[in-house]
Amino acid sequence: MWSTFFVTDEEGRTVAPGGAGTVGGVAAGGPPQGAGGLTSLMSGRSTFGGNKRRRTTSTGHAMSEAQEGKIKLAFFVAIVGVVLTVLGVGTEFWVELAPSKSFYNNQTCLTAHYGLWKGCTKTLWVADIDPERESCGPAELPGESNCTYFKFFTTGENAVMFQKTTQKNLNVAAAMLALFSLFLMVMGAICITMSLSKEILFFLKPASICFIFSGVLVLLSLLVFHQSVLAFLASDHTVPLHHELSWSVSCIGCAGAILIVGGILFLLLALPCSPWQRCFPHNSSS
Repeated sequence: MWSTFFVTDEEGRTVAPGGAGTVGGVAAGGPPQGAGGLTSLMSGRSTFGGNKRRRTTSTGHAMSEAQEGKIKLAFFVAIVGVVLTVLGVGTEFWVELAPSKSFYNNQTCLTAHYGLWKGCTKTLWVADIDPERESCGPAELPGESNCTYFKFFTTGENAVMFQKTTQKNLNVAAAMLALFSLFLMVMGAICITMSLSKEILFFLKPASICFIFSGVLVLLSLLVFHQSVLAFLASDHTVPLHHELSWSVSCIGCAGAILIVGGILFLLLALPCSPWQRCFPHNSSS
């Protein structure tokens, strides 16, 4: 007794089993009737064998593995900028303020450092400071520290350190620019994730715009913060202070440059053809 089986082709249609005079669906003297279905099942469109079929982009061109690798590399560059931005924004070592070592007494001195969200004062031992250093510090030395969050965003009060008053408008503007740049980074990361998952090159253009503008806003936030520091120092000249930008500012500056470079890389990858091929076309042989 012959057992019959059904074969489904690539379009979901069922191929009829072999009729009378056939053995296993193979007609006498003719090709197998289910060969087309079996061939389609074993082709690249199925999951049983062959290479995985690449999805096509909106322009009709498939994203190659080389393009996907370049996008991932550019995304890694942008992620480095995002991490540096988060590190710089979340820390309070943007600027260090220090009077002379002998301003208070000969045993201890007071130093301060602050960022976008909070400021810290620290009492250091003069014996721990470099003898060649005239001012108190640096803030990384061990000592008693006291940190408080700024009240710019709650009650609108200015902070007072060393009898000098901060400029809340400039500080709030710098913080808002940093937050908006982080929002653009998140949007750019979402666009790149959609581009890699859906294999659509169109998402690279908005991602490049988001990362470039986020880098510009990060650098602009740094400039506004520096102006706020200068306004803070000019508010009162009773206590002479030595100020210097700290390592958080270095993170922000490097992050802004890296984000702009990452956005430019995404923009180059989104172009329909490589700029090198446009400037130096290959000579076609006759």
